[in-house]
Amino acid sequence: MFAGFMVSAWIVATMVATVAGFVGFFVVIRRSSFAAHVLPLAAFPGAAAADLLGMNELLGLVVFAGLGVAGISQLGRQDRHEVATALCLVTLLALGTLFLSMTREYSQSVYALLFGEVLGVSRSQILPIAVLSVMAVATTSLFFRPLLLDSLSPEMAATVGLSSRLMELQFLTVLALCTALVVPVVGALLVFSLMVGPASAARMLTDRPLMAALLSSGISVITVWIAIALAYLSNWPVGFFVGALSVVAYLSGRMCSAAAHEVTGEPDGTPPVYRRPSRAML
Repeated sequence: MFAGFMVSAWIVATMVATVAGFVGFFVVIRRSSFAAHVLPLAAFPGAAAADLLGMNELLGLVVFAGLGVAGISQLGRQDRHEVATALCLVTLLALGTLFLSMTREYSQSVYALLFGEVLGVSRSQILPIAVLSVMAVATTSLFFRPLLLDSLSPEMAATVGLSSRLMELQFLTVLALCTALVVPVVGALLVFSLMVGPASAARMLTDRPLMAALLSSGISVITVWIAIALAYLSNWPVGFFVGALSVVAYLSGRMCSAAAHEVTGEPDGTPPVYRRPSRAML
């Protein structure tokens, strides 16, 4: 389980899970699960194009994730982000189909891009993934309080001079970086499970935003570690265990929340309400 070829998988998976859990906190409180699902699917044509051109796959993912962000941002100017997101998905998926049809390793490329191949991660990928991980976490941390305020109270954010459009663009940019990191590990189809499941569980367990974000990262890392171990022992796909364990994490968080509500006598089934940041916090 800790053979030479597995070391890279453990290192990369840990970095990816940390970022996915941290960014996933904002995916949940901003109710952006659709974007978290669409951006990975929109980015995978970039990996297909990079494979076709003989370039670094990670570079292709970053470029096309950026194109997805630009498309959603520009087409969503009339406050119809769900339509803009869907249009970007359709366009980029069409390009992905074209690129994959032009490569000789069609079936293998499709499987790796859609379902991930963490056990095939090479040591040469560790450094660029580490750089992107630091960028994503640093950017999210830098804008943590403004993003939190805009997520919980856009009206208050406007009164202190924060632009909701700019906050949305910054959030989508970080989400695009996270997408580029996670797709090679768990695949485009399961990225949102790694970001949404642990974050939803953490959301149920604490009413402190920073603690919830850190807890989400911890749950995400544990999820990936267990998934890799189970995949190694069973020879089943890592993505399957990531998806299944994310659901288990959410259900566990919901049960713990229900038990806490039962003890305190509060209404059951509702996550804690975060205290809105004050002007002083910004």
